[in-house]
Amino acid sequence: MRLALFQPAIPQNVGACIRLSACFGLELDVVGPTAFRMDDRAMKRAALDYGPLSHLTVHADWDAFQAARPAGRLVLFTTKGAMPLPDFAFQPDDVLLFGSEPTGAPEFVHQAADARVVIPIQPGARSLNLAVSAGIAVYAATTAAPAPAVDPACSPPPPRPDA
Repeated sequence: MRLALFQPAIPQNVGACIRLSACFGLELDVVGPTAFRMDDRAMKRAALDYGPLSHLTVHADWDAFQAARPAGRLVLFTTKGAMPLPDFAFQPDDVLLFGSEPTGAPEFVHQAADARVVIPIQPGARSLNLAVSAGIAVYAATTAAPAPAVDPACSPPPPRPDA
């Protein structure tokens, strides 16, 4: 299973997704162009020291991502999704793809997707933050499909003896 971000615009969201992918043992693909430099301070601050644990690949554009993408379904998370998240059956080789924060995914990305999934939210609410959506999706997908072992460095610390 992989996590992919299509032309992200907010560096802090990419940083949070670096942490997310590191803690769940997933590959992270960033499809450019991005709205910021990948060495942006805000992104590094959000990623903290998880960068070395993350397996990040930056692709120049959609075509480069498609050419490098391993076999597996492309599962697009979108507010225009056809299948509610609780009803979707994940597979271990799925690529969980999220569109750009301000604009979502363009039509050609929707057309390339093997599945489109929506995270149900309250009527009248516009959308969730990208990193929050990715966290919900990764958790749902990895608990529904077999996942790689979690790195102990990302496990919560043991309880304090005085607690």
